[in-house]
Amino acid sequence: MAVFQETGTEIANGAAMAAYLSAGIGSFAMGFVVLLNSIGLFPFPALYAPAGGVTTRTTAAVLLWLGAWVLLHRRWKAREIDSRKVLRTTLALIALGVLLTFPPLWQLL
Repeated sequence: MAVFQETGTEIANGAAMAAYLSAGIGSFAMGFVVLLNSIGLFPFPALYAPAGGVTTRTTAAVLLWLGAWVLLHRRWKAREIDSRKVLRTTLALIALGVLLTFPPLWQLL
């Protein structure tokens, strides 16, 4: 869906869509990191002992989110991206990320 200025030229929305999609990627990363830690496949040691392992899990998810944002921003900043597709994908990734953080799911694995 193109957005036009008054002069009739398209406005690039790639930077905004990169921010949206990277938020979904970050949410999914958090859920995935929590799942890996919970099932014992990849245990994360604590960065700050009084707070426990959550410090490392959240740091890993934030680094994945920032990496995705930087990569997508560089590739999409001057492009017109289909916002509907990006927003649907973002919502699906957020839903999966939230689902992966629930303990009943870990017990099934």
